[in-house]
Formats: sequence, C-alpha cells, structure tokens
Amino acid sequence: MHFEILVEDQSGKKALDILVPKIIGCEHTFRVLSYKGIGHIPRNMRDAKEPGTRILLNNLPKLLKGYGRAFSKTQETYPVAVVVVCDLDDRCLKTFREELFGILNACNPKPETRFCIAIEEGEAWLLGDCHAIRKAFPKAKEAALQSYANDSICGTWEKLADAVYQGGSAVLSKRGWHVVGTEKARWAETIAPNMDIRNNRSDSFCYFCRQLTELTKAP
Repeated sequence: MHFEILVEDQSGKKALDILVPKIIGCEHTFRVLSYKGIGHIPRNMRDAKEPGTRILLNNLPKLLKGYGRAFSKTQETYPVAVVVVCDLDDRCLKTFREELFGILNACNPKPETRFCIAIEEGEAWLLGDCHAIRKAFPKAKEAALQSYANDSICGTWEKLADAVYQGGSAVLSKRGWHVVGTEKARWAETIAPNMDIRNNRSDSFCYFCRQLTELTKAP
C-alpha cells in the first residue's frame, strides 16, 4: 500500500518522515506533504479561492476530490490511502471530525481516507514519550515534563518548550513565530528518532498508529 500523508507544517513532516517507516515497515511506501498552516474548512465545502496558498484545510475539498479521481481505478492493483494529520487546537473534536467527514462524503468517488487529529498540537505526540525527549535533550527540565497531562488542552508546544528550550516558552515566544516554527521542527527531528511507537502515552498518537497498521493489513 501507498500512503499520502497530509500535514499542516514542517515540524509534522519532519516527525512523520521518521516515524511512519517504524509503523508501516519497509514493504509499503509513503509520502508526507506539508502545508503552510491549518487554515479553515471553506464554507459550503467549496474549493479554496486561492489554492496556491497551500493552507491545508482551505484546500482539503479540492485535494480529496483529486485523490478520489486519481486513485479510483487503481485501488485493486495498487491501493492508496490518504491520511490527514492536523492539530485540534481549541476546536471541539466531535464537531471537527464531523466537518472533516463532511468533506470526504462530498467526494465522488471517495478516496480511502483517515483523519488523525493531534490533541491539542503535534507536540503532544512527542510529549507522549518522555524517555525519547530525555534522550534527545539530556538537560530537559523534569518538572515541566511531569506537569504535562497527555492529550490535554494546555498550551502543548509551550510545555515542550518549557522542558527543552533555554528560558522556556516565555523567551521563545518573544522571538517570533518564525523562530518558534524552526524550533518545533528541530524538536521533531531530534526527538522522533528515539520514539518507541509501541510505548506512547498520547492516545491520539496511538490512534494514528492503529489507523496505519490496520490499513496495511486490509485485504
């Protein structure tokens, strides 16, 4: 099977480029495509007016329709699955999932698709494996790691910054979002190689792993 994995930013891509082979093995193929932010689902599920902006949710109706048309005739000989990975942020999980499935159900034909949502942010998946964080950052602040409740809405990236960044989130946030994004990508690239995919305390990460594993075993 081939996986097309859509993520909202570079840090997600850097993490998944490392983690996905651990999950699906070497007999399957994948490609992680990163976007420049999550954006918003267009009203009435219409295609984005400016598709060149590369914002994930804005372009999702067009993307899934395109995948549906492209893969409809090849699924029996070369199955392909689309996996959309995005942050929950401060959304209602139930409502957000309903909106995402609304986009998928509007496709004809529908591509094989899974929606995997990091709660609250992608850093939740990294914080699900504190051993990996300690190995990547031996001077990580234990108090900051212990104060985090897995998959909670609490300012997730800030929790990780407090653990591994000199001066914590208070200092990092003052340096601007470009620097924050660069640091997030560095954390992902540094922590992900140490992660144990079978021993992670983030339920949303475990759900992601299960979805990929189940797809590889589908007849």
